[in-house]
Amino acid sequence: MEPKPARVRIVDAAHELMGSIGLARTTTKEIARAAGCSEAALYKYFPSKEELFVTVLKERLPKLGGLLDGLVPGEGGLEANLTEAARQAALFYEQTFPMAASLYAEPQLKSRHEQGMRELGTGPHKPIQGLDAYLRAEQRAGRVRADADTYAAASLLLGACAQRAFAYDALPGGTPSQPLDAFAASLARTLLAGIS
Repeated sequence: MEPKPARVRIVDAAHELMGSIGLARTTTKEIARAAGCSEAALYKYFPSKEELFVTVLKERLPKLGGLLDGLVPGEGGLEANLTEAARQAALFYEQTFPMAASLYAEPQLKSRHEQGMRELGTGPHKPIQGLDAYLRAEQRAGRVRADADTYAAASLLLGACAQRAFAYDALPGGTPSQPLDAFAASLARTLLAGIS
């Protein structure tokens, strides 16, 4: 079997380390060591740890951003689209929460990370903006009430998914009280009751 290219090994190692010890405690030196390359080789592919984190989000986790960008008003049905968005968001936040939560314990690192994300033109606000844009398009097409606050609706749906990822770790057994598919469908239905 042919060895994986260095870039793939680096992203794999970053995903593993960020998921197991958190973003704050993962260093580029540890990532390079786990990938079997030098830190200089890592920087050849990724100029910053933030860019590597964004790559892990895009290439190794459920496709939340791509899903939201691909929602087409009037196609697939509003409830089905929101259910799938909720399902993917719940999976995405379930995997990213353990990675990023450690940043909140180190304010300087969090500030540096946020600056890096701004420079890359990304961050946690992007999914909300994407879902808001989709809901506004559905609003213009008449499938969402004209007086509905689409930004608030997007924030509610994605916020509930993020909260699920945060809260279920505290439950006995670490499992949510509602299975993922039931949660996503119920969330979409409830949200639609208020905006359609």
